Amino acid sequence: MTLRIVLGLLAIGGAAIAAAPVPGYLNGVFDLTTIVPPAPVKGDIRYAADRKMFKATRAMLDTPRGRLATDDVPSSVIAVEKDFSCAAGVAISPDATPATHRLLAAANADTARANNAAKDHWKRLRPFLIDKGPTCESKEELAKSYDYPSGHATRGWTFGLILSEAEPDRAHAILVRARAYGESRIVCGAHNMSAIEAGRTGASATMQAIRATAAYQADLAVARRELAAARANPANAPDAASCSAEAALATPSVLAAVRK
Repeated sequence: MTLRIVLGLLAIGGAAIAAAPVPGYLNGVFDLTTIVPPAPVKGDIRYAADRKMFKATRAMLDTPRGRLATDDVPSSVIAVEKDFSCAAGVAISPDATPATHRLLAAANADTARANNAAKDHWKRLRPFLIDKGPTCESKEELAKSYDYPSGHATRGWTFGLILSEAEPDRAHAILVRARAYGESRIVCGAHNMSAIEAGRTGASATMQAIRATAAYQADLAVARRELAAARANPANAPDAASCSAEAALATPSVLAAVRK
């Protein structure tokens, strides 16, 4: 067997591994379609509110809040762990906090699968396909998937619920960041306001089922101890100045700012 063939087989094997679904805590996909409200349609009050919010927030892209929203675009588990490190008071990563990383990745697999099934059920178009306006990322890429519920908001709220349970003394800062992470998608023009709300609802519902599993509770206990130990080491603390600047941008709700 030639070296080229060996390398080719390794590449195929690596791709297969990369494509393999991440195991979660639930058997099957949690059905959100009768829990989350239906996606708004033309003529609904929520539909009109979504259009108004999209138009009103386009001016926010070229502001510090818009830059935070752009920074929030990468949505891998590792990227979102970094986004939550300031709120958690400790750098979260596969290397620094491996047990916490496994917990977040497994629960995220469940909430993401449930969310994606709901997206495919309602097939709602993203806001920039209804009204013209700039977005903070490629419209061509965004248009490949649907709007409702928001996957980013689902992931952010999943992380917020788990981390606030693991670090109850940091719960306020963590949940503020989770709310702001979802609202970043409104600022970006990637999702409608209702999609963010639906993402949070869906994540909360799925997490209730996840919390009922013994495996989740066991992993949570390990993560709690790991995070406490990591926070006890000052070397693991995120940069204070950067965290202060992030909190100043994340704390005010985008929705409240638009209503003024």
